[in-house]
Amino acid sequence: MHESIWSDLTGVSFTQGFIDVTGTKTRYLRSGDSGKPLLIFLHGTSGHAEAFSRNMGAHGEHFDTWAIDMIGHGWSDYPQTNYEISTYAEHVLRTMDAIGRSKAHVSGESLGGWVATYLAVHHPDRVDKVVLNTAGGWVANPEVMERIKKVSNAAADNPTWETVKARLEFLMYDKSMVNDDLIECRRRIFNRPGYSDVTRRILCLQEMDVRKRNLITEEQYGRIESPTLVLWTSHDPTATVDQGREIANMIPGSEFVVMDKCGHWPQFENAEEFNRIHIDFLLR
Repeated sequence: MHESIWSDLTGVSFTQGFIDVTGTKTRYLRSGDSGKPLLIFLHGTSGHAEAFSRNMGAHGEHFDTWAIDMIGHGWSDYPQTNYEISTYAEHVLRTMDAIGRSKAHVSGESLGGWVATYLAVHHPDRVDKVVLNTAGGWVANPEVMERIKKVSNAAADNPTWETVKARLEFLMYDKSMVNDDLIECRRRIFNRPGYSDVTRRILCLQEMDVRKRNLITEEQYGRIESPTLVLWTSHDPTATVDQGREIANMIPGSEFVVMDKCGHWPQFENAEEFNRIHIDFLLR
C-alpha cells in the first residue's frame, strides 16, 4: 500500500500558501476558517508543516488550523539570524499578527514544543491552551544531541534518498511509517540553495552552551497559566517518559498522556489516537 502526504489530505479542505511576516516569507498549510479559534501547529528541528498532514482535516472541523514552516525551516525564508528559542517565538508571534489574531492554541512537537513553552511562559496573553508534544527544553543529553547533529547534517550536506530517509527514521518507532512521499518532500527542502548552512545554524540548540541558556527552568514551568497537555510517547528517541512526566509535574494543573508504540512523531504515527486526545483537550 502506497502512503503519501497527498492521500493524507485527500478529502480535506485546505490551502497552502505564503504570508509576509515582518519581511520573512512564511509558508503554511491551513484548514478551517477565521470564524473558529486559532490553532497553530509547530514542527521540530529541520521539520516542516507536512509533519501535521494527518491532523489538518480533523482539527480544521473545530479550529482555524495553521501548520507553519518556522523561520529557517521548510519553504520559509532562512535569514542570517540567531536561531535560538526567542527567535522562533518572535516569528510565531508576528505570524499571529499577520493572520490578524491576538491569541491562539499552540501545539508544538519537539523544537515546536520548546517554542510553545517559551510563549506560554513569556507571552501568556497570546496563548490559550498549550500542547507540548515530546517537547524539547528540559533536558540536555549529549548523546541525543550528537545523534541529532549527525543525522541532520548528513541529510542536509548530501540530501540523497538514503540520508534523508535515515533522518526521518530517527523520528519513528515503526520505521516503515517513513513513506516515499515524505522522504522526497524533505529531500527537496534540503536541496534548497544554502540549506546545508542554515541547518548548521538551526542546530545551535544541539550545542551544550547554547542549549543550556535556552532551557526552560523549573520556576518558569511553574509560571505557566495556560491549560497544558504534555503528550509523550513510549519510544521517544530524545527523552524518556519519566522526563516528560517531570515537565508535566512542574506545570500547575497540566495533563499528562503517553501514547504507546510511537516515537517522536505521534501525530503522524498514530494520527487517529492523537487527533482524539488532542481535540478532546482543546475543546474541553
